[in-house]
Amino acid sequence: MSPNAATDLAHAPQVPALPPRPLPAARSADGLLVSEAVYWTTYYLESDHHYEWNNGRLEEKPVSDYETFLVYAWFSELVRHFLRTHPCAQLVGLEMGFRLPLPSGTVIRKPDFGVVRNDNPQPLLPLDCSYRGVFDLCIEALSDQERSGIERDTVIKKAEYAAGGVPEYYILHKHPDHQAFYTRTAAGLYTPIAPQAGVICSRVLPGLQFRPTDLARRPELETLRDDPVYAGFVLPGWRADREQAATEARRADAEAQAKREAVNRADAEAQRADAEAQARREAVDRADAEAQTRQRLEHELATLRARLAQGQSDG
Repeated sequence: MSPNAATDLAHAPQVPALPPRPLPAARSADGLLVSEAVYWTTYYLESDHHYEWNNGRLEEKPVSDYETFLVYAWFSELVRHFLRTHPCAQLVGLEMGFRLPLPSGTVIRKPDFGVVRNDNPQPLLPLDCSYRGVFDLCIEALSDQERSGIERDTVIKKAEYAAGGVPEYYILHKHPDHQAFYTRTAAGLYTPIAPQAGVICSRVLPGLQFRPTDLARRPELETLRDDPVYAGFVLPGWRADREQAATEARRADAEAQAKREAVNRADAEAQRADAEAQARREAVDRADAEAQTRQRLEHELATLRARLAQGQSDG
């Protein structure tokens, strides 16, 4: 290296670094025939693609559009608020699968989120990567990009969840016409949950209720604190604090009013005492005036008598 090599390198023009070349996208294995054991060990936790397993065949979960995702996010947050207030169940999110051995064959499904009640015969354990029982509530965010995705959630999974014993099944979507809320009958079939005054009430989670129209509006949860539909479980601590503050304010007002009334009573008693003292002074003044008048009259009478007596002695 020449003596000036280091200096030459220091002053050489800098070549901008090229961004790393992206790796080729992993090819989807949708439709691939694999055994259940291979699915669990290779495809269940696949990071690039999310697969379910349908009786030997991989099925890639479709992706919902952003607005449907917002519906899903709003509703899942509503359920979280409910479970904070009524801790009767556990909520699980994406990628938690469960196995359904059906008469038509075994399937492994990953609902977008599911609910396991605390009294479910199969508890959800902290280290579980899949659920070994049957969810009490399954919720899917409908993907309408392809007809197969629509059919999978609205027909195939509906039949599978009903046959597998899932008590409730909800389908969420940005359009109300594609939303559905089912409850399982004693015959093992799903029937739509009939709204009561426009409100859907869950049987799996008693007390959880919502307006389907709110899924499209997605109001801020803080605005639901005083809504009678949601007041029982959305931010109840805020209402309790507000009610406590209102109670304390009423108590402070009552105490202030009591103090004002006590001051008014004291003023009235002072005025009455002043009036009584004034009356006593006036009575004393009248007595003094009467005594002076009586003395004057007695003096005049005595003078008159003396004059009469003097007159009689002179005569």
